[in-house]
Amino acid sequence: MHTIHQSDNMGFEPEPFAEGSPSLIRDISEATWTPLFRKRCSFESSYFFKVMDNLIRNPNINSAWLFRADILVEGDSAQTLAQIAETDETGPKPRVVQFAGYRLDKLLVRRLIPRNPQRDPPLDQTCLIYHSCGADENDTSFSMVVYKPHVSSHSDVPFYHPKVKGVAFHHEWNTKLNEGTVSIHYHFFDDYGSSPKLVRTGLHLLATLHKHGEGAKAGYVKRVHHDTIIPQATVQSTYTRLKMKYARRLIEEWVEVTDPAKHCFEDLGIAAFLIELWAQMYQDSPFPGFVDIGCGNGLLVYILRQEGYSGWGFDARKRKSWVNFSERLKTSSEDDMDESLRQLVLLPGILQDQDSQDDELAKLLHDGMFPKGTFIISNHADELTPWTPILATISDCPFMMIPCCSHDLTGARFRAAAPKEKGKSASAYSSLVEWVKQIAHDCGWEVETEMLRIPSTRNTGILGRRRLESWASTDIPAILRKYGGTSGYVDNAIKLMKTAPRGH
Repeated sequence: MHTIHQSDNMGFEPEPFAEGSPSLIRDISEATWTPLFRKRCSFESSYFFKVMDNLIRNPNINSAWLFRADILVEGDSAQTLAQIAETDETGPKPRVVQFAGYRLDKLLVRRLIPRNPQRDPPLDQTCLIYHSCGADENDTSFSMVVYKPHVSSHSDVPFYHPKVKGVAFHHEWNTKLNEGTVSIHYHFFDDYGSSPKLVRTGLHLLATLHKHGEGAKAGYVKRVHHDTIIPQATVQSTYTRLKMKYARRLIEEWVEVTDPAKHCFEDLGIAAFLIELWAQMYQDSPFPGFVDIGCGNGLLVYILRQEGYSGWGFDARKRKSWVNFSERLKTSSEDDMDESLRQLVLLPGILQDQDSQDDELAKLLHDGMFPKGTFIISNHADELTPWTPILATISDCPFMMIPCCSHDLTGARFRAAAPKEKGKSASAYSSLVEWVKQIAHDCGWEVETEMLRIPSTRNTGILGRRRLESWASTDIPAILRKYGGTSGYVDNAIKLMKTAPRGH
């Protein structure tokens, strides 16, 4: 909740409450709730509560320092609330506040999970949902959501949360005028009052509420859905473990010219997802091994092998990183790194003319055939992306591809046609994603999509792990013709191979 950028609130101009303004809400305990800002709104209470429920369950919307919220307690009736408040069980006890003229309808206790647990601890917080007991004489009704962190002093409050005893979001709605306001209020610590930083945080929190409320009123429908295959908490816990284990050394010893932080955190995120995906897929059978086609710097291969997964990767160009990863793996296992990262160009066997190849070139070719069941990883593999579901079908292997740059089956750059379905984005990337998904579907795969939580705008993971039809019944030549043919691919592959450095 705490990292505010000036650009976040551009165009949002709420009315600040003058210093000393009377509070709009009265705490039965006589605690003072100080109003900060108020903004007119066009959304009624139903949208207010819908938006606040989403913000409660997804605190990362307000703060990049947070992963998520784990809901520990939730109750939506007076009887349930009483039972929760009086329970003798160990665990976080809700912190309930009563306000004059309001009834408490629901509460949740959430645990805020930070991205960096080494710096910031998790924080338990009670979220209270109130309705007014009735409209006033002006036909105005009132609603409120209050956050109460489970702390006893400002020194207990972690960096990512404002240093206050409580935060209140207040909504007023006039049914006659069909308009309302939203406002934000703080319950300050006695020995830690207001500050410019706290005020900026309050402005940001109200701006987010207002933006999402107006969007909901206008009919905005969320198009991106995360965590449809593996639960968010599961992947994030594994990611945190991997980051603590590998990130610092990888960044400090980075030898490529690319941004080390971006590549490290991105591949650690992909590795975390794959580890949890494989735990789900192979819980009752041995892991069959993986291959990373177009593996680039080899970082993903290195992380997965360090985590005990057998597999290898190849790329047309050898990278500086491979030597470092080779030395590290040699000290931790008996494996020969030369077999883990290889310099090869993929030339599918169905396109090869064996008689026209010299022996030297043949040594640097791979025919795209893998042992049955091998899990194929195609991470930003560019020219190999549209080939991924085709190769997976020929070898009868599950796969995950993360598209990046758009190439057709000839290896040439192109822009996929925009999807015809209503509501689908027509951007170049979205068009590429839909195009390769259709190839996978035509190859007989049940196509699953996961928006990966990685620091990249190219974050669509496309999975094929279950067949809709027998692989043997798939007409691969017909699919190649349907999607533009492969004329020129062999020449492009040979050219790429000849321009890439030879040897290991």
